[in-house]
Amino acid sequence: MESTGTVQSVDRALGLLELMAAQPEGTRLSDLARAAALPTSTAHRLLTTLERRGFAQFDPVNTTWHVGRRAWAVGVSFSRWQSFVAAAMPFLRRLRDETRETANLGVLEEGEVITVAQVESREIIRAIAPPGGRAPVMNSGMGKAIAATWPDAAIEELVARQGLRPLTRRSLRSMDDVRREIALIRARGYACDDEEFTPGMRCVAAVVWSPSGEPVGAISVSALAGRLGEADIAATGARVRSLAAELTTAMGGTTPEA
Repeated sequence: MESTGTVQSVDRALGLLELMAAQPEGTRLSDLARAAALPTSTAHRLLTTLERRGFAQFDPVNTTWHVGRRAWAVGVSFSRWQSFVAAAMPFLRRLRDETRETANLGVLEEGEVITVAQVESREIIRAIAPPGGRAPVMNSGMGKAIAATWPDAAIEELVARQGLRPLTRRSLRSMDDVRREIALIRARGYACDDEEFTPGMRCVAAVVWSPSGEPVGAISVSALAGRLGEADIAATGARVRSLAAELTTAMGGTTPEA
C-alpha cells in the first residue's frame, strides 16, 4: 500500500541509498534488506535498478553494495550550487545595501529562471520573489541577461520551442522584439525586465560567469517601478554589472570582453 502523496518504490530505493551511504566499506544484500525491513528479493530488485542508473554499484569480489558514481555526481552538483549561493550572498547584501532594493540570484533550469537566493529590501513595500520562484526566460531580467550570452540560433530555438508569454502589456511579443532586446542587452552589458513579468515591478540583471567561461547564473535588483524609474536604470545596471563581475572574479571566473 502506497502512502498518500508518496511512491513506495521510490521511498524504498532512497532508503537503500541512504543505508549504503552510511557504510563506505559496502554492505551485503541481506544486511541492507534487514535494515530497510524489506524482503531480500525486493531489496535486490531495487538495488539492481539503482545500479542500472549508476546510483548503486555491486562489488562481486566482496559481494557488497556501494553508492554509485551517479549518486556522487548528484552530491557534487548540489555542493557546487550551495557553494555558488554562499559565494554570492555577500555581493547580494552589498547590492541590497547600495540600492536599498531587493537583490536576487538566479539560474536557468529547464528553460525557466529560478530564484535560488534573495536578500530582501528593508523598505516596507518591496519586491519579493521567494527562492524557488520561476519565471519564463524572456519575461525575466536574469533570464534575458543569460540568454543574451547565447548564440542567436540558440535564442531562436528557445523561443520556437517555448513561445513568448505576454504576461503584461510590456512583455516581448515577437521574435523581432527579442532580437532588438538581445542587441540592447549585449550593447550595455545588463538586462532589464521593464514590467514584463509583473505590472509595476522592474528588474535589472547581469550575468555571473563560471571558471569554465559559461554563464552560471545572474544577479539582479528588483524594485517597484516608481522607485526604479527609467532615469535610474542605467546607473543601477552599471552597479549590478560591476558586482556581477566581482562575484565572477571571486568564483575564479572571467567576464568575457565585450
